[in-house]
Amino acid sequence: MDDKPRSATLGQTGTQPDAAVRHRQPRWWLTLALTYAIAAVAGFAAKAVNMPLPFMLGPFFVMAALSIFGFRSALVPMGRELGQVAIGVAVGMRFTPAVLAAMTSLLPAMMLGTIYVVIFTMAAAFLFKPLAKVDDVTAFFATAAGGVADMATVAKDYGGAAGSVAVVHAMRVSGVVALVPFLVVLFGEPGNAPDAAAVGSHWLLVIVSLALGYLMARLLKPTPLPNPWLVGPIFMGIIIGVLGLYSVKIPPLLISIAQIMLGTWLGCQFKRDLLAALPRVTFAALVISLFMIGCAAAGAVVLTFATGLPYPTSFLSLAPAAVTEMVVTAQVMHLEAEVVTAFHVMRIAVVSSTVLIVFKFYLRLRGGSIGPGV
Repeated sequence: MDDKPRSATLGQTGTQPDAAVRHRQPRWWLTLALTYAIAAVAGFAAKAVNMPLPFMLGPFFVMAALSIFGFRSALVPMGRELGQVAIGVAVGMRFTPAVLAAMTSLLPAMMLGTIYVVIFTMAAAFLFKPLAKVDDVTAFFATAAGGVADMATVAKDYGGAAGSVAVVHAMRVSGVVALVPFLVVLFGEPGNAPDAAAVGSHWLLVIVSLALGYLMARLLKPTPLPNPWLVGPIFMGIIIGVLGLYSVKIPPLLISIAQIMLGTWLGCQFKRDLLAALPRVTFAALVISLFMIGCAAAGAVVLTFATGLPYPTSFLSLAPAAVTEMVVTAQVMHLEAEVVTAFHVMRIAVVSSTVLIVFKFYLRLRGGSIGPGV
């Protein structure tokens, strides 16, 4: 289950031919320039007031508000994917042989943490069903810890409401992205984890690294691997770092641009017409998001006690949000981004392979019927 948008994401409209036509229209280019000008100003304003993760949260808050009030934005084609490539390469470079060896000792904690996430997301389904007054299928897949497009598609296949699932996932991811950086600052200082060993940002090596990361993402895209636009570049960064081919640091400017791309994309997913059409679901999604964040915060206390990981790192590792946003949060706040990556990749792999088994168990607990297709 990946975190990339496909066919059922919140706010996705139109077809590919329509998009191609729009890209040739002068008005689309003006809207595109205005969208990212607003996002950039929002990022610098957030930085001026010392907001954590300013170049992602600033554009996210502003673009979400504008979208809800009806602003019709335009997004750079593949902007979010290219942003993930930069983040992925930067994180992958931090996986040294020593770090990989240390990761093996965390495997039991990763597995137990994943089971904990599955348990509290299933508990969230029990709470969400009466709050939103939806069916069992919609309640389960709306709160499952998988990618929004995949969960919405599977829910539709089993008779659930794909639109409600998309709304809940968007609200959950957005709520975590909006709150977690502030909670990290509140409950723990930003970390001091080092960047990849490097004497500087050699632009030729940076370009080569990004190109290799993009190529790896393209190669992995046809595979079932979750979120290849992030995981592929991480793998490439690991290969470069572990083999000692060279050392390079992704420039902070590129990381800031990647944050703007991610924050703008996420904020623009909020469409007034869809949220207004599902007010009860929207309210229930807010409540459930807070419940999940609380569960992650509580679990992080246990994870920190058991492993010795810093609390902010444990919190991000268990946070019920998309891997991209949690990894970029860890990267920018100088936390152990490689640990956060490992926990979330483990979570995605387990959820993607067991979601229907857990769904069957959930239906038995609810006393619902299990169709032959499950």
